[in-house]
Amino acid sequence: MERVAQTGSTNADLLARLAGGEHVGEGHWLVADRQTAGRGRLGRGWNDGQGNFMGSTVVHLTAGDPSPATLALVAGVALAKAVTAMAPGLDARLKWPNDLLVDGAKCAGILMERTGNAVVIGIGVNLVAAPELPDRPTAALAAKGAVLDRDRFAEALAIAMVDILWTWRQEGVDSIVRAWLPQGHPVGTPLRVSEQGIDGSFDGLAPDGALRLRRADGEVMLIHAGDVELRRPVEGN
Repeated sequence: MERVAQTGSTNADLLARLAGGEHVGEGHWLVADRQTAGRGRLGRGWNDGQGNFMGSTVVHLTAGDPSPATLALVAGVALAKAVTAMAPGLDARLKWPNDLLVDGAKCAGILMERTGNAVVIGIGVNLVAAPELPDRPTAALAAKGAVLDRDRFAEALAIAMVDILWTWRQEGVDSIVRAWLPQGHPVGTPLRVSEQGIDGSFDGLAPDGALRLRRADGEVMLIHAGDVELRRPVEGN
């Protein structure tokens, strides 16, 4: 575990090291006390709050590995296991493909970036503070009654990641899907695929990790990538 007081982005740092020829081994984490240029999916900024977890690790792809896209599920399972192990009373749920929600509010996110045969996985967790976002509710674990030490959480996450990554390689994506589903939003949860404006309900995951979205007419669509949000019910008439 490598800790730095401040950096622009732990993901960007590891990508630069890899591009420069440095070997960053699997299981190594770069964790920052503060980030000045943290990023989420689709170029969104990410909170740099002191006391939150902001860290990145590397997976080196080898022949025979499952699809790299399914590493989002791997990271999600590891994240959920670390949070629920340290704060078992929380109603923490994974939202496909890469967020962790508590009571329906986003408390953590995952960003994957690839360079060559290496995938950098960045994870940000609102341990003590949460940013205000215009398009979704957010929460910090501390505000939900779970006060977690950043370094202890980092160690729990690193251990969980090694374990789930081994399962991914040795047992395949099916095992990861089975591990993800109990941690995810329940079947029937109303969802919207934001880019296409498609509404439906969660119908589990396909064997390859794709989202099964059941439309109102019963048709099931497979969503392999996209920004998926919980659909809020319409109030009143």
